[in-house]
Amino acid sequence: MTPLTIPEMDLAPSIERPRQGTDAVTLLTWYVFLLMLIPSPLVLNTLGSAGSPATMLAAVFFFWYLVTRLTPSLTLSRGHQPIRIAGVLFGCGIVASYISVNRHSLSTLQQDGVDVGLILVAGWLGILFLASDGITSIERLTVLLRRIVTGATVMGTIAIAQFFTGLNVAAYVTIPGLTAQVPYSALASRDSLNRPSATALDPIELAAVLVVALPIAIHRARFAPPGRRFRRWLQVVVIGAAIPLTLSRTAFTALAAVALVLLPTWPRKDRWLAYVCGLFGAVAAAAVPSLLGTISSLFLQIGTDSSTLSRTSAFTLGGPFIGQNPWLGLGFNAFFPQTYFFTDDQYLNSLISTGAVGLVTLMALFVTGWLTVRSARRSIADPQTRDLAQTLAAAIAAVAVSFASLDSFSFPIISGMTFLVLGCIGALWRLTRESLPIPGL
Repeated sequence: MTPLTIPEMDLAPSIERPRQGTDAVTLLTWYVFLLMLIPSPLVLNTLGSAGSPATMLAAVFFFWYLVTRLTPSLTLSRGHQPIRIAGVLFGCGIVASYISVNRHSLSTLQQDGVDVGLILVAGWLGILFLASDGITSIERLTVLLRRIVTGATVMGTIAIAQFFTGLNVAAYVTIPGLTAQVPYSALASRDSLNRPSATALDPIELAAVLVVALPIAIHRARFAPPGRRFRRWLQVVVIGAAIPLTLSRTAFTALAAVALVLLPTWPRKDRWLAYVCGLFGAVAAAAVPSLLGTISSLFLQIGTDSSTLSRTSAFTLGGPFIGQNPWLGLGFNAFFPQTYFFTDDQYLNSLISTGAVGLVTLMALFVTGWLTVRSARRSIADPQTRDLAQTLAAAIAAVAVSFASLDSFSFPIISGMTFLVLGCIGALWRLTRESLPIPGL
């Protein structure tokens, strides 16, 4: 296959053409705004965990997508799309688990849980389908990525303020009609240092979200036009500075995955600049009292601290639950960590909740995302778009790694970001294929 060179005018986000009406990127922008900027505890009380504004909007997108698929006159890609296929298989695994558990009588709490789980999954798939089949150009894709970075920058700014002031800003946000499902409390702490969560439910979730957004921010800064370089590098600094403040091992393991995917593809000059920036960041962390020592202890005490012991013991505790229904599980969203035990591992949680079928379909999502974006990269010669493909590969690698130390589907922002990134990968793959020259012409 001949590598594709995309004209520069189709890539530059600064040359955004005027558009009429509302397209997929506009709709997804509203989702990003609701997901990242409204504090996660705020929900419509009658719907519980499915009552967040972002979740309700995503569910609307799912049903809108189904109607659009059934109406040929409406614009939507209907061609082959591996991300869509993987998403459908994931959804089928969840539905199969739902049918399986409903063959038996469930407690009211469990029934409510699996019903809410269907709403959550419908919303996630709505985001994935809308992005993969609805984004109309690489230019519009870069606009969406820009807005994701903006949301992450706001979260990073709030996190930095929380770390140094100890003030939970999210507790002061009130929206008519929404109530806090999870009571606000003082910030979590580790070794007397504040652990910020910004608008997320937990510092670990915040860490995962920021790490996923960081490679996208770096890509935008590396290819910024002269007049926008300072602002874009400032976004990188804010997001990058907030990540270690979460005092999370998940942050550093996901960062390592990002580095392993990105750095080998960069020019030598850029790699050395990244090493210098990393060294500078370590020096800056050393200037904050106790910060560097606390981060070091996260790894020096691994295997003996309570966090590690809790995660390892979850495998032993999970055995009897897995044995009840090893193929289809106890039902998605029917395993309540607050009632049983915390897994802090979405792969284990999926095995318990949706069985081997659900775990395989989840892993197939990540494998499909990785293979799809790598396929897109191989078909392009333009350096900027090739780097964009590698950037999305790094983002999905960070997601996959973070799932091993965070029960991500219990947290709205990182779960929403997961399917949004997968949708962006599907869009990039489709757009590059649509632009390929037809052989023989």
